[in-house]
Amino acid sequence: MSSEDAAAPGDSAGDGASDTSDTDHENALQDVIAVDPDDVAQGTVNRLDAHTGDGIRHRAFTCLVFDRDGRILLAQRAPNKRLWDGHWDGTVASHPVEGQSQEDATEQRLEEELGISPDQYDDLRVTDKFEYKRYYPNEGVEWEVCAVLKVTLDDTSLDPDEEEIGGMLWADYDHLHENPALYRQLRLCPWFEIAMRRDFS
Repeated sequence: MSSEDAAAPGDSAGDGASDTSDTDHENALQDVIAVDPDDVAQGTVNRLDAHTGDGIRHRAFTCLVFDRDGRILLAQRAPNKRLWDGHWDGTVASHPVEGQSQEDATEQRLEEELGISPDQYDDLRVTDKFEYKRYYPNEGVEWEVCAVLKVTLDDTSLDPDEEEIGGMLWADYDHLHENPALYRQLRLCPWFEIAMRRDFS
């Protein structure tokens, strides 16, 4: 595992504090798994605490969803997301809960966010893992040891949850990587950009 610690150009490393309404946010009712740099669990921490101030390193995943033609499904984060709202992810990202594997957590989120059921694929696998830290100006921080999973859909039927997904599009994966300027208006999530860059290195 390698570290991707430095804040990206233009990111603001402020204190990440937000108003007191955050205490009522649904994330304040959930826990994530705190980890050391080697992804060894260090107990659970409140999800909101892990994403505010200077953050707490925790376990996460992102899953890249492909079709049989080599296109990746980009999913836009819904506008009600605390962090990176309106940004485009490739394709879902979340956190496993205590006792849950990355594969099981990914399978759950694919179904909850996009309506993708396990009978639409048979090759879900972990392909990479990295640590990164990025601040979202005036709102919070992501400090994660992030597993990357991939899956190829035999059936591309989708039923997105509008509370999670703002929009969707299929993009040629090679073209996206080789021509970032053409996709700049999409505002890609930082963890996805890191995962894609590492995938081609």
